[in-house]
Amino acid sequence: MSPDGQDDRFPSGTSVIVADFRVAPDAGFDWHSHRDHQLAWAATGVLIVHTAGGSYVLPPTRALWIPAGTVHETLAAGEAAMRTAYLRADRAPITWSAPTPVLITPLLAELIGHLDNDHATGPARARAEGLLYDLLRPVAVSTIELRLPTDSRARDVADGLLADPRDRRDLRAWGQKVGASERTLARTFLASTGLSFGRWRTLARLRAALPLLAEGQAVATVADRVGYQTASAFVAAFRRETGVTPGRYFAAP
Repeated sequence: MSPDGQDDRFPSGTSVIVADFRVAPDAGFDWHSHRDHQLAWAATGVLIVHTAGGSYVLPPTRALWIPAGTVHETLAAGEAAMRTAYLRADRAPITWSAPTPVLITPLLAELIGHLDNDHATGPARARAEGLLYDLLRPVAVSTIELRLPTDSRARDVADGLLADPRDRRDLRAWGQKVGASERTLARTFLASTGLSFGRWRTLARLRAALPLLAEGQAVATVADRVGYQTASAFVAAFRRETGVTPGRYFAAP
C-alpha cells in the first residue's frame, strides 16, 4: 500500500486497512489527500500533521482522524513508527468533517495491531472494526496556525526564526540584516499574516516547542531551546495560546 493511500484496495467485507511505515527524522509524506478517511498514529515517536487549519503534534497517546479529501502533510519529529488506518468513507459510521485528534488508549492500540493481522477476517474482523469506531474518542488539542509572510524581506526574518527560534533579535536588528525599516517589517507581518511580529514569533517558538515536549524533554530545557529566558515565561505564553500548561498538553485524560 502506498503512504498516500491512493492505491490501496479494501478486500471484500473489509472497511479498515492498517499499514505500517518507518519515518526517518524530519522526513515524511508531502502534501496529499486520501479518498478515504485516515487515522494517523505513531506507535513510537512523534508525528506532526500539517493541515490548512493548523498543525497537530501527536505523541503515541494521540492520533488524528483525517477526513477523506483533506489535504495534509505528515512529518516525524525524530524517528517514528507510523501505524496508520485507512477507513472506507462510504462505510464509516463517524462523519467528522474536520481533522479531529483522538485518544489512543491501550485497548485501541491493541485493536489497531489486531486489525493489522491478516488472520483477522470474516465476522470476527467486522466486530473488531465496529469496536474501533466505538473507541474513537475526541480529545481537545489546540493547533497552532502559522502563516508565512509574503514579502521577501519579512519572509527572510520568518525563515530565520523558524530555523533558530532562540534568536532574540528585535525587528530593528532584523531590519538591518534584511534591508528594511523596523516599521516596514512590522506593517508587513501584520498585513500578510494577521499577526504582529511579537505574536508571530511567540507562535513560532511554541510550534518548535511542541515536538520537544512530546519527546518528554523538561520544560526548562525546552524553554531555553526555543528562546525563552525563563521557564515561567515560556509556561505563561504556552498557557495563553493553548489554554493549558505544557505538562498537561499531551497528558492522557
